[in-house]
Amino acid sequence: MMFMSKLRKAASIFRREEDGSVAIETVILVPILFWMFLTSLGIFHAYRQHSISQKAGYTIGDMISRETNPIDREYMEGAQKLLQFLTLADLNDTTIRISSVKYDEDQDIYLKEWSKVQGGSKGELSEDEVAGLHSRLPIMKDNEFMIIVETWVDYTPMFDIGLEQHDVVNFVFTRPRYAPRVCWDECD
Repeated sequence: MMFMSKLRKAASIFRREEDGSVAIETVILVPILFWMFLTSLGIFHAYRQHSISQKAGYTIGDMISRETNPIDREYMEGAQKLLQFLTLADLNDTTIRISSVKYDEDQDIYLKEWSKVQGGSKGELSEDEVAGLHSRLPIMKDNEFMIIVETWVDYTPMFDIGLEQHDVVNFVFTRPRYAPRVCWDECD
């Protein structure tokens, strides 16, 4: 019995004792706070990369819309290098596809004039894919041209917080500004 009363007394003193509780709380909370900080940083980085990639797509679309001379393979290489520079990605991790489409009001369809790809494994825009863009493109005048810039940039998360490696894909359309259309290599 004496042992039990001593044990109860020791347990009572232990429950009332508060020395060392700050150290225990610190051991519990610091890893949680560190994890929350890394998660916030990782999510911020992902949103930032998506935003930068989208702005790069708009910049390239605006650049092409101001062209009055035909563009060529060298221009495409320069556009891909600009995408790589603006997104701070490796050149091998970027792909750009530039296409010119024309609207036919009588048939209410978009027709591909030309489509070119630089980098990556994506192919040129097909006629079927152009037909599928009807809901993504604005209403246009008959025989009006539109430039479509599509970009793909590989994104790898900074930390393993549940985000996976994926392509940041952007789709930008712009009307030519200073000419009725942007031509590939030569205008007919």
